[in-house]
Amino acid sequence: MSQKLFAVLCSSFADTLCMVGVSSALAFLFGLPLGVVLLVTGKGHILENRAVNGLLGSIVNAARSTPFIILLVLLLPVTRMVVGTTIGTVAAIVPLAIAATPFVGRVVEGALREVDGGVIEAALAMGATPWQVIRKVLLPEALPAIVGGLTLSVINLIGYSAMAGAIGGGGLGDLAIRYGYQRFRLDVMLVTVAVLIALVHLCQATGDLLARRLRRDGKN
Repeated sequence: MSQKLFAVLCSSFADTLCMVGVSSALAFLFGLPLGVVLLVTGKGHILENRAVNGLLGSIVNAARSTPFIILLVLLLPVTRMVVGTTIGTVAAIVPLAIAATPFVGRVVEGALREVDGGVIEAALAMGATPWQVIRKVLLPEALPAIVGGLTLSVINLIGYSAMAGAIGGGGLGDLAIRYGYQRFRLDVMLVTVAVLIALVHLCQATGDLLARRLRRDGKN
């Protein structure tokens, strides 16, 4: 691999980190409260509201059932409206964040659902408000499971970011298409895949380590 191509690889890797990092932060920012609302407005929960729960659930299910490559195209007008362009790393962040938010919401909802109902009832019996139950019971108890789920979300976003390269999103996916596929450079394709695999392993190992520490701290 030439020095010029290596420089392009480094630049593409940085673009991928930027896309995944910013879109992950946005997905967590909006997905965490979404998951909480999906849980607490459910049947028999502390803030039961079937209309809100049904509406949010339908939107989340519709977004999750749409293949990401189709969602990329559907969101082109939204992307242009938000960042002024549909090409490049910054533009790719918009559909990445929108696609990941419903997934994060369901991950958080599932993690919170595993919290023992007896703990919630005990908190309510002691006079805790719904907000106090969420902040002091649900989230702390479910935090290790939430971290594990968010790790999977980041890994999904790494794969999505590679797909974003198919429509000029930049990053390693764009590198693999322009230099590997279109120029018949198998070495570039292999290096790109190797970097993506290494990045996924690093994210998984970091998430697993953090989740284990949180579980251990919770037992002490």
